[in-house]
Amino acid sequence: MGWAEWGPESGRPVLLCAGSATSRWLGLDSSAVGRPGVRLITVDRPGLGVSDAAAGWTLEDWTRDVRAFAESRELADMAAIGYSIGAPFALACAAAGAVVGASVVSGTDELAHPMFEGVLEPEVSMLVRRVADDPALAEKLLAHQTDAETLWEVVTATGNSADRRIYADPAFDAAYRRALTEGFSQGPAGYARETVVAFSPWPFEPSKITVPVDLWYSEQDTNPFHSPDLGASLAARIPAARRHLLADAGTALLWTRAHRILRSLLGRTSTS
Repeated sequence: MGWAEWGPESGRPVLLCAGSATSRWLGLDSSAVGRPGVRLITVDRPGLGVSDAAAGWTLEDWTRDVRAFAESRELADMAAIGYSIGAPFALACAAAGAVVGASVVSGTDELAHPMFEGVLEPEVSMLVRRVADDPALAEKLLAHQTDAETLWEVVTATGNSADRRIYADPAFDAAYRRALTEGFSQGPAGYARETVVAFSPWPFEPSKITVPVDLWYSEQDTNPFHSPDLGASLAARIPAARRHLLADAGTALLWTRAHRILRSLLGRTSTS
């Protein structure tokens, strides 16, 4: 497993489950994590960056990997953030007790759940149906159709004006492109597998999550792969969930509201 870290080593460990194919190199700047005292850790999912590929890996495999990683690095009381497609990966860790709390930020939802039938955008609905009908074929098609540049264009095209200001920042542009390039360094198979995993029915029941969960969404979220109801149904399904719906932000909340997100997460999972 490959990983990177931001912030003080003595800080509170927070695992960032990042968006599609963004390897360990897309985190938060030192000022965002240093002030609240966070040790932010990003881990390459299987087949991304330098993490070994694993054919057919699942969310259960991911949670076991995270638990083993935390134990080997002696990361006590680790929390998690799931951004965009990283949401089910963070929530799976929460459901398994591998983390003490989680924040979902502009996250995807369980799009394969029957409650979303008929409400998804056509391209999202088609992908969900394809994954349900033939996961192996869906994985092959995704691997054939997508590369780092294509994914960057999709991400930037679905943002609003607030997001475009973030994406246009030279430092952010360089970091994001580096993360995607590294994410595809082993080829597209890792991206294809994680997409199939995220868009399949979740192997855990959100109602069984007992740790605190923050849900952060923007009313201006224009990404069709994120939660169709901006986390409303997730908030209803997770007993310890608290939903934050912001009116004056885009989809890039993780970078425009980092301090607020981290402060809330640390406050809700404090063991002192």
